[in-house]
Amino acid sequence: MELSELLLGRKDCPCGMSHSCPIDYLVIEEGALKKIPELVANYSSIVLAADTNTYAVCGKQVEELIKDKIESVLVYESEGVLVPNEAAIALLTDKVTEKTDLIVGVGSGVINDLCKQVSFASKLPYYIVATAPSMDGYASKGSALILDGMKVTLNADVPKAIIADINIIKNAPFEMIQAGYGDIIGKFSCLNDWKLSSVVNGEYICDYVFNATMDTTKETVFLADKLTERDPHAVSALMKALVTVGILMAYVGNSRPASGSEHHMSHYFEIVGILRGEPYFSHGIDVCYSAVETCRIREELLKIENIEEFNDCFDADEYNANINRIYGSIAGEVFALQNKMGWYDLDRVAIYKEKWAEIRKVLAEAPTSAEMLDYVKRVGLDYNDFTKLYGEEKIADGKLYAKDLKDRYSVLWMLYELYGAKAKSI
Repeated sequence: MELSELLLGRKDCPCGMSHSCPIDYLVIEEGALKKIPELVANYSSIVLAADTNTYAVCGKQVEELIKDKIESVLVYESEGVLVPNEAAIALLTDKVTEKTDLIVGVGSGVINDLCKQVSFASKLPYYIVATAPSMDGYASKGSALILDGMKVTLNADVPKAIIADINIIKNAPFEMIQAGYGDIIGKFSCLNDWKLSSVVNGEYICDYVFNATMDTTKETVFLADKLTERDPHAVSALMKALVTVGILMAYVGNSRPASGSEHHMSHYFEIVGILRGEPYFSHGIDVCYSAVETCRIREELLKIENIEEFNDCFDADEYNANINRIYGSIAGEVFALQNKMGWYDLDRVAIYKEKWAEIRKVLAEAPTSAEMLDYVKRVGLDYNDFTKLYGEEKIADGKLYAKDLKDRYSVLWMLYELYGAKAKSI
């Protein structure tokens, strides 16, 4: 699918919506940085944001290319991973003045999310200069942040320009290339969740967006071998796939086409890691590994021979104890979110019984866990690294309670609603 076609939007889609994505410039090519001066020609007071790593990669070069238009430069300095929290947002917000007419971010996930949020709050346009093909949020309308200790995605606007110089992104740390691949491969899981929620909850689904995302995902699988060689054509194709999925998210106004159970588990590993001071993988790599787990969950659910034997098994005391044990200082926020959703008051088991044949058909459409493991291996990832880092208990807790960090239905809810805490042994 051509990106130029997607940027034109899609009016009067059969899903009932008209889709658009107001990105003005999309430059993914060798030497893309050279085009930045002409892309900022109509701006005069630019805030440039980067972190210490991305500033060294090409942030200083970007600054020199547009130095006569620079109002101020923010280079985030942090030990370890930069966290997109209230403090990081405040640092960038403080750089914005009445004169500022554009924010330019240089980086990938966190820098993009921070610029996206501050530009939206300040009613300013922003450009993102990508430094790695590591995630699919470049073109999306959501900014993924950690506020009050919780992973949240806030509505924002797409960037007015995405600039990705292949000469730069192909030399990103290979872990970031693996992360981008993993973020796309995880769509096999989240698309299945979307269709599952359509059956169980009657959730809106756009067949055009669903199929376009699936096609992009399938095409990305075959990039793995060349990605390990940092082949520029493969890296370019991966970056275009990531932007494509971001545009498709913008089409429906949320991250549903790109984020499901596998992302919820990734967010769980990140949040718990931050809370406990424990290591965690980068987002896309966690997504890739977690997709193996969610495919295993679907396989286990497909083994159910008689759905009529199941009943609502929610134990409030047990649930409360586990949420407090796992989430500690942010348990209150988790409880508040789920109380707002009210999903623990529902008896979805009755719906599962009524629609089990249709549900089984959907679950069976997802790849097997063996197939997902093969996708993991193709790009040089070792699933044993996942189990070694997190251990059986943390992974098992994730399958049961990662869902509670989000307000979106996925196969994790079905697992818990049918088995309760007993699912820990599955």
